[in-house]
Parts: sequence; structure tokens; C-alpha cells
Amino acid sequence: MTGLEGLAVAETLYRYALGIDTRDWALYRSIFAPEVEIDFSSYGGQPAASMTAEAWVASIRPLFTGLAATQHCMTNPMPVVDGAEASCRMYMRAHHVFEPDDPASWFTIGGFYDDRLVREGSEWRIRAVRLTVLWRMGDPAIIEAATRLGRTRLEEGSA
Repeated sequence: MTGLEGLAVAETLYRYALGIDTRDWALYRSIFAPEVEIDFSSYGGQPAASMTAEAWVASIRPLFTGLAATQHCMTNPMPVVDGAEASCRMYMRAHHVFEPDDPASWFTIGGFYDDRLVREGSEWRIRAVRLTVLWRMGDPAIIEAATRLGRTRLEEGSA
């Protein structure tokens, strides 16, 4: 790690996991720069895309609203700080639970994030996220089922 600045970069990425897992969308939004590039192509094949942070948060809300629980474990941060910019590789394991009492409805991925950050005032903000999936376990079909359920909950105002 690169001293206190490296620790601050890693803490920003830990808040990524905390925001998603607690469904604290204000916290989650607060860690991003106004514009963000998201590259999850190794997960689902879709190309990288640039968007506003608000659009990114809105795009993932239905999925996480439809899941009963998630746990994103982020480990082994390797930040590199260069002035007001930083990069960091962080290993991850993301566990997704649709029905808590049914292990057949769980889906877990493992891999790492390569993130680029920029300092805004005294805070670090993520400006690019690239996920590399190394392994998968469980039923990936729960992702689409949870997204549909989450959209319904959000439309009904029950989320």
C-alpha cells in the first residue's frame, strides 16, 4: 500500500461493497465521480460503457432490491497513488442470495476489480471499474429473477 493515501483509496473501495450490501444508495453513489466507466464484460459479455454515476446506481438497484441478501468481500488492495489519481486492484467474492433457505438459489462469483480513482477535495472517487471474473458457483439464473422482482418492488414502491 502507498501509506495513508493508499489506505484512503482502499477504504473507498470497501465502501463500494458496504453500499451495495446494505442497500445504502446514497453511500454507494457518494464513492463515484460524476461520470464513470463500467466494464463488466468478463461477467456478461456486454461492452464497457460510460455513464453518469446516477445512471449506474439506478441500473443496479433493481437487481439488489430483488435479492434477499448479498455479501461482497473485498481483499488484498493494491493501490498505486500518483498525485490526484490512483488505481487499485482489489480481489473480490460476491455472494448473491435469492431465497435464503434455498442454497440452490444462491450465486457466487470470484475475481478482482481494477479501479481508477480521482481525488475530489479530500475524498477519492471511483471513475472507472473493471471486473474480471475468475470463477462462478451456483445458479446464475437468480440474477435475472431478482432483477425482475426488484423492478416490480421499485414500481410498486415496496422497496
